Amino acid sequence: MKEHIAGKTVSEWQEAHPLLTDIMDTSEVYWQNPAYQPKSKEQPITQAELDEAAALFLRFLPFLKKTFPEADLAEEGIVSPLKKIPNMKAELEASFPQTIKGDLWLKCDHDLPVAGSIKARGGFYEILHYAETMAIDHGLLSRSDDYSKLDDVQYRSFFADYSIAVGSTGNLGLSIGIISAKIGFQVTVHMSQDAKKWKKDLLRSYGVTVIEHPADFSVAVKRGREMCLQDQRCYFVDDEDSKNLFLGYTVAAKEVKQQLEAAGVAVNEAHPLIVYLPCGVGGGPGGVAYGLKQIYGEAVHCIFAEPTHAPSMLLGLMTGLHDKVAVQDFGIDNITEADGLAVGRPSGYVAPIIDKLIAGIYTVEDRELYKLLYQLHRSERLFLEPSALAGMYGPARWSETIGKTLDIDSDNATHLVWSTGGSLVPKHDRETMLSKGKEAVR
Repeated sequence: MKEHIAGKTVSEWQEAHPLLTDIMDTSEVYWQNPAYQPKSKEQPITQAELDEAAALFLRFLPFLKKTFPEADLAEEGIVSPLKKIPNMKAELEASFPQTIKGDLWLKCDHDLPVAGSIKARGGFYEILHYAETMAIDHGLLSRSDDYSKLDDVQYRSFFADYSIAVGSTGNLGLSIGIISAKIGFQVTVHMSQDAKKWKKDLLRSYGVTVIEHPADFSVAVKRGREMCLQDQRCYFVDDEDSKNLFLGYTVAAKEVKQQLEAAGVAVNEAHPLIVYLPCGVGGGPGGVAYGLKQIYGEAVHCIFAEPTHAPSMLLGLMTGLHDKVAVQDFGIDNITEADGLAVGRPSGYVAPIIDKLIAGIYTVEDRELYKLLYQLHRSERLFLEPSALAGMYGPARWSETIGKTLDIDSDNATHLVWSTGGSLVPKHDRETMLSKGKEAVR
């Protein structure tokens, strides 16, 4: 723990923010964002940029279909199902005695094709954007071409002269490694100590170089950035500071809008949409929240979820320091079973963008994640990895905390939990996680 943080003692920070004491004790908390503006006029990213992000995915669809035939991609491309989960709603109402008014839905980004997590959005977008730019700049491609031509030895030989690097706790590394290797880039993924072995093994099966660091996410990112700077042909995907990652995630909002409309779900001020998003460094949930706000405005309210031992975005927004503060500064260890959320410092790019766009942040203990993992599998036969269950804790705490702070008609609300990963987890690891969850339920 630091004696002084941005010129203040820890005691002074606690006096300014009383909730900080519970956060430092790694107790579960809910923080209502005092800066929240349900109808924000700030638009640091234009609608044209959002539209272009969606268009890039469609341009690359012929390439993705050809390169990943086993994924059987839909005409919409990299999309995930939206499922109503009434049985899980009943589980939550029984476990946390309350009534959740309105339907409960799951946005199944754990089931995204190829990479099996939300990172297939941001991670794929950043690499595809870079590959397109490189190919166009070298006269090998024009935007009117059929991009399936990129799946050819000529193009792979060209891309092989360049390298990609990224620091990751797991899922971003998977998405970057898989798509980069398929395009032909040389790829190095710097992984933090909490990254799962099966994720490292899967990356290596694609020919990706995995460098393991005996430290947390921020150190893995720093080391990857430093190594990449030594090679002028190396492109570093910076999860702490990337507009392109953010843009890739925003595309999900239009997808949700289409799916809700197809399901006959109205979203307006009389029928608000409450979205619960697991948060690590902030790119994925931040991009989704930004995209949803551009579509629904004050009819949507986004809530972030973080582990009690890794509340990086919560501390960044609460103190106003954003990426200038880490959980370790306040004596929090950043050790959690939710490896995808084991982040000590929030994104310096994302935090200032979303600091007025999200309604609040809650924290959740690892034990609750395993409990929810087991209950979702038991009730809906769906499997998510622990970090992906962080969003499910929001509806469970609705009447106790979140619902009391939002000035909305909760009787007509729709609750949407964002699932972020889990479909690629090996069978043995699944069984271990389910056993832990079953024990937690007892």
